[in-house]
Amino acid sequence: MSNAEVMKDYEEYKSQGRIWGQVPADRITKIKFDRTPKAIIDRYLNLPDMTTTVSDLLDGFGIFGVVAASHIRPLVEGKKIVGNAVTLRSIPERKTSTQGYIDKEPIKMSTREIYYLSEPGDILVADFAGNLNVSNMGGQSALVAKTHGFAGSIVNGAVRDLPAIREIDYPVWAAGVTPITGKFRMEAMEINGPVRIHDVVVYPGDLIVADDSGICVVPAELIEKLIDEAESIGDAEDNMRDLIKSKAPISELRPLFRKRYD
Repeated sequence: MSNAEVMKDYEEYKSQGRIWGQVPADRITKIKFDRTPKAIIDRYLNLPDMTTTVSDLLDGFGIFGVVAASHIRPLVEGKKIVGNAVTLRSIPERKTSTQGYIDKEPIKMSTREIYYLSEPGDILVADFAGNLNVSNMGGQSALVAKTHGFAGSIVNGAVRDLPAIREIDYPVWAAGVTPITGKFRMEAMEINGPVRIHDVVVYPGDLIVADDSGICVVPAELIEKLIDEAESIGDAEDNMRDLIKSKAPISELRPLFRKRYD
């Protein structure tokens, strides 16, 4: 997308009151892009073993796109989310936080900016290079996300205000938790460019599929193809479960096992 196209979209969103103004316009790589239809989102959400199935299929497509919950864990357990990624990449401030306060520097971190630029059902993917010391977002940021209809947030870094996040029941996956604010300690460098969560690359528009087991990143061009295959596999596994429960002989189980794993 050309800079002229982005600036045209920027001015349109500004006229609608959707530009917060904390992130310079030249740091916004993309504003408008296609979202996945709700019918397809719902098909992913209806998968019985959602991330397990999607993870196996990403292997089959030759895509390195799964982050275990061992690295980025759910802070509100029992949640399943599926939605298109919108991305925010941040870097550490060069000044100390004390000097930032003394100099009355503006706050250069921003999740609010991306919430107003995005659409209901989106998922924020915030990348602070896995920094576990300071907060990328807190309870107020989570509240803004929820009121704007976000499905959830994935944070390659730490968050704070965990009780507040749990109180509003907003799904967040994060590498860590901290009480230390990111104010005067981090700076938003790019909105809707490529980012990383742990060791997986995410582009805006990719489909994020997350539950208690981890996070899967489905490239935009594979979203519909993958769910078609996932549902086919699900039918086969339902048949296998029924055969296992009925103590079927190996001769009946083997063909289904081969269809699933060979």
